[in-house]
Amino acid sequence: MGTRYFGEPVRRREDPRLLTGRGTYVDDVRPPLLLHAAVLRSPHARARISRLDASRAAAAPGVALVLTHADLPPALREPLPRLIPHPALVHHKTQYALAPGQVRHVGEPVAFVVAESRYQAEDALDLIDVAYEPLPAVTDLEDAVRPGAPLVHDDMGTNVCAEYTQRVGDPDAAFAAAPHVFRERLRMDRGAASPIETRGVVALWDAQTRELVVYDSTQAPIRIRNYLAALLGLPQNHVRVIAPDVGGGFGPKIMMCYPEELLVPHAAMRLGRPVKWIEDRRENFVSMNQEREQIHDAEIAVDADGRILAVRTRFLYDSGAYIPYGIIVPIVASTQLVGPYRIPNYECTFKAVFTNKVIVSPYRGAGRPHGCFVMERLMDRVARELGLDRAEVRRRNLIQPHEFPYDTGLIFQDNAPLIYDSGNYPALFARALELIDYEGWPAAQAAARREGRALGLGLALYVEGTGIGPYEGCRVTVEPSGKVYAATSVGTQGQGHFTSFAQIVADALGVDVADVTVTTGDSGAFGWGTGTFASRAAVVAGNAVALAARAVRDKALLVAARLLEARPEDIELAGGRAFVRGAPARSVALGEVAVAANPLRGTIPAEWEGPGLEASRYFAPPRGTFAAGCHAAVVEVDRETGALRVLRYVVVHDCGPIINPLILTGQIEGGVAQGIGNAFYEQIVYDPDGQVLTQTFMDYLLPTASEVPPVEIAHIETPSPLNPLGVKGAGEAGVIPVPATIASAIDDALGTRITQMPLSHQRLLELARRAPVGAAAGGAA
Repeated sequence: MGTRYFGEPVRRREDPRLLTGRGTYVDDVRPPLLLHAAVLRSPHARARISRLDASRAAAAPGVALVLTHADLPPALREPLPRLIPHPALVHHKTQYALAPGQVRHVGEPVAFVVAESRYQAEDALDLIDVAYEPLPAVTDLEDAVRPGAPLVHDDMGTNVCAEYTQRVGDPDAAFAAAPHVFRERLRMDRGAASPIETRGVVALWDAQTRELVVYDSTQAPIRIRNYLAALLGLPQNHVRVIAPDVGGGFGPKIMMCYPEELLVPHAAMRLGRPVKWIEDRRENFVSMNQEREQIHDAEIAVDADGRILAVRTRFLYDSGAYIPYGIIVPIVASTQLVGPYRIPNYECTFKAVFTNKVIVSPYRGAGRPHGCFVMERLMDRVARELGLDRAEVRRRNLIQPHEFPYDTGLIFQDNAPLIYDSGNYPALFARALELIDYEGWPAAQAAARREGRALGLGLALYVEGTGIGPYEGCRVTVEPSGKVYAATSVGTQGQGHFTSFAQIVADALGVDVADVTVTTGDSGAFGWGTGTFASRAAVVAGNAVALAARAVRDKALLVAARLLEARPEDIELAGGRAFVRGAPARSVALGEVAVAANPLRGTIPAEWEGPGLEASRYFAPPRGTFAAGCHAAVVEVDRETGALRVLRYVVVHDCGPIINPLILTGQIEGGVAQGIGNAFYEQIVYDPDGQVLTQTFMDYLLPTASEVPPVEIAHIETPSPLNPLGVKGAGEAGVIPVPATIASAIDDALGTRITQMPLSHQRLLELARRAPVGAAAGGAA
């Protein structure tokens, strides 16, 4: 038998290329005769456009094209596509490629200029004569739902675009009869994904073949291909969208589609020359989708022992000025809120609300951090009020291993029942408590307090919905050289697919992982699929890869059996060769098998599905899989400065069988870093007029290596019964519970009750100065 790669910490094959400057990002695409584009964006949060004259800009040196809404073809003058409709979303408003007569947030595109250089394009923007009539804007989420608030969309009569309720059991009766009910108002504010590579598009049009090639820093190249073909009037096989190396996606790059993703290809077709647009960092703060802002009024009913009787939340969700992605984020928040706990009675109602701010769509976590923050804050509140140990309250309410599959009674974002497929939450929790030394914490905290130090320990558990459909596909091909090529429909933004997918293929075909080349994110290489989002690539695409590789293996056994005059069941694949079991001298190279699978004469056996050592397969999961985990942290608060130091951070995670532990570690560490930013540093701030006050990294703070501690990671594995590999997703595991964990730790350090994230040095300083020295959080161990 050959080497088994699944489960091994194989180093990422793409890293040498990326780390030595040989990556290819969108801005590295520089075809001959390239033109450059720039976008004129609204300086107002809400205004009527009374005059728009671009004639001076069109006559400026080097300018090749100026577009306003009136200059677009009819298909591009309509609102952009509605991505995910929902019956509760009664006002599904989407933006325009260029604003037709009114702007609704700072940064909304008004005009598009193409010139010989970016400098000339930017200069031409200043020559466009626009007269705005400012209108009252609404930026505060609660103000937006009050009677008489300015309307983001005049034709609606309200700023509420959707209201949706899910209910399990009889929460009203449970609350009425409960011995204890505790209520909290909990808030998470806006943040930005801040990928190191901003958005960018390059389009090349061949008028002779009528073929369009688009390089796009996107998470969903195939969906972009589909939209471009429809809106530009082209056959799908004449549009190729390539997502090359993508410097971070985190959710907002799966917008499908931004105005620039249509304007750049349209301009290239119109001019017959390649066109490039690269978003600058300031643009990124006002034009790339954001996330996170929700306000929850939540309550929990428990008995005298802290066992949950009911939970209810009513919350507001800020969608920004438009809602192209639908109500996925609040649905995820409301359904993932229940976490790993038995909750016999549950009710969640949310209102999705328009404001004059940048559009909201999923960002890493996509509602899960909100749900986790609410539930874990409630659990800490129960412990504090009843004088119980925080860990014990959680332990008493955990779903037990024998209860899987566990039906929560809710409907998830994929419109399928939210049923936890597998897990062992008590074992996972126990391991986290062991690693953080929970039993020894009271003594350690007391010793620190004697030294005048404010240390706290925080805990948070979560369940992560992953691996949703509808499907993904893969084609695996063995070339006559013996090299193996796999092309799949998902894109890659740092997840390590080039390595992890190669490990799956290498195991199935008995070849060295170095002999497997994986192509992702190119609609010309594989044309069917959905995209990379929602922690689904390893589950959905990974299983498609496995199915395709196994189909190629089956064909290789049949062909090799004919060559070696043996039965297929007696053939083994290892070391890049096919050989007869028990007689390794009787063997043939896998490349020779590939040649024999495409004969020049004779007939193809009936059991072959086609010529070549190649197969395509698709995987469509019946519903999502559910990973889970627990985070624990020890923090120190400086009472004099409001500084926060994370001294230890522990993650125990269950995503089923691990394909590559090295890659998984990187995913979790990166998520924790983003979560620390969400908890303490990163906040998009708007003034009452809708101006973004945080448009540079001097104002919008990102955590650095100094603020992110080493992360101690452990795993348990409960395979999913819903896919052949048994895997679950892990892309958002690191970020989900971090704000809840940090809040719990600060409470323990200062005796406070944190109800809003992110915090800041100033806010934490105010809390620290008000907290009595030596204060301990109720319910601490």
